[in-house]
Amino acid sequence: MLLTEPIRTLPSLLLPLTGVLFLGGFSSGSFGWAAFGLVGSVLYAVVRWATFTYQVIGGRLELTRALIGRSVRTIPLERIRGVDVSSPPLHRLLGLAVLRIDTGAGGSKQEGELDGVTLVEAERLKAALLWHARARAARRAGARGTVAAHGDGPPGAAVTVPAGPLPGTPESAGPSPATAVPPVRHRSGETLPERVLFVVPRRWLAYGPLSGSYLLTPFAFVAGAAGLAFQWGSELRIDGRIVVGAGEWLWGHPLLLGGALVVLVLAMPVLGAAMYAVFNWDFTLRARDGYLVAERGLLTRRSVSLERRRVRGFELVEGLAERWAGVARAWAIVTGLGDSGTRGQLLSVIPRRAALDVVREAVGPILTGLRPHPPVARRRRLFRAVFPWLVAAACAAVAARSWPPLWWAVAAALVLAVLGVPLGLDRYRSLGHTHEGGRLSVRSGSLRRSQVVIEERAVVGWTLRQTWFQRRAGVLTVVAGVGAGSGGYAAIDVGEAQGVAFAAEVTPAWLAPFTEDAPFTEDAPPS
Repeated sequence: MLLTEPIRTLPSLLLPLTGVLFLGGFSSGSFGWAAFGLVGSVLYAVVRWATFTYQVIGGRLELTRALIGRSVRTIPLERIRGVDVSSPPLHRLLGLAVLRIDTGAGGSKQEGELDGVTLVEAERLKAALLWHARARAARRAGARGTVAAHGDGPPGAAVTVPAGPLPGTPESAGPSPATAVPPVRHRSGETLPERVLFVVPRRWLAYGPLSGSYLLTPFAFVAGAAGLAFQWGSELRIDGRIVVGAGEWLWGHPLLLGGALVVLVLAMPVLGAAMYAVFNWDFTLRARDGYLVAERGLLTRRSVSLERRRVRGFELVEGLAERWAGVARAWAIVTGLGDSGTRGQLLSVIPRRAALDVVREAVGPILTGLRPHPPVARRRRLFRAVFPWLVAAACAAVAARSWPPLWWAVAAALVLAVLGVPLGLDRYRSLGHTHEGGRLSVRSGSLRRSQVVIEERAVVGWTLRQTWFQRRAGVLTVVAGVGAGSGGYAAIDVGEAQGVAFAAEVTPAWLAPFTEDAPFTEDAPPS
């Protein structure tokens, strides 16, 4: 930690220290102040290491820091929703890891962090915290024998929770962050065996750029380099006009500019695949002690644990290019999970058939036979995809009377309006919803088509929403409120009676007071 902490803070110190050297004219005094800054960062790391301790005691994890004032953070074990283990490059070289604890308090920041424990210690702590969290939560619920939970088998499998004191809980730990926790064992024997659900083959990493965001990697590098140039210019007294002049010179040589753009476009799939591989190398999904464990990463190896009994469903996402290639991604919908967009990922980009097989085994099968939405929803999808570009073309045509080069903008807007027709039709074909076997599903989107399958018990409320245009068209949007994932999933532009019937089918008692006395009529107002 005395090495990793200063190196981690070095990028934030680099510009100030360089500024000190330039302002001081590289004199001995400026070098002295720069050295003082480096020594200060090392001393700060020493103080942080020496004043931090942790211990597992009395059913809780205590993190203590006594730098100037004493701070004690207490995390009850039964509140722990997940434990993540990551190893940045420098940590991996030193055999260290960062252990983060998530209690489902919301937001993207975990409740507790242990930075600098050994890899062995991190895995032992992870096993201890997760097992004790599950066992104590079960005991608090009144279980003393066999309780129903999601184990490593199918949903509903039984997990035995021993009565009496929990094994392997140390009443105290030493002052060092390397304090050891004894291996956790069940009363009836060893911990439950681990089962590998899926390992993404490395050749499938080539599908990564199809997700879209990774294709912009070359342009992100160029934008980052330009930003650094302007930032370094202000710090190193480089006139910003030099950078602007370089851009103007490049703009004045269209052939060179066009060649650079061609190189960037050709580099998009290559650099996109490389960046995707860095983040998703050896993506592995395991079932271990009632948890789904997803591990991935080349430079920074990360392990995320999702408690299976808190999984309420999944989301299958397919971009336009991914649908063309027959691949998809999957996320778990988990209650009490912070940063679910990152931590809830079950699968990276893999063939859709394989994704459905893995999700079926880990969470449950996807629902098919979605109910279509009324034809007026198709007209609304077409209108929303075409009309804005027609307005843009009309505005550009008016402006082009004064500035003729804008006729290119008129042509581009008309082309986009024409392309909006198949886009709108595809958006309508993607709409659908259904309810079957204690689960419901909604689907929408075209450029990013998403189908969500959630358990009926996960629904905590309904929102029936109508805009003025929807009231005119006789449709509405039904949002199922869920205490997991994004918090709500919508069936867009369903018929009025159809939408109310869908909500009443899932939770009939909730809507009975509203539908029995004043039911929605089947007659829709004219569109």
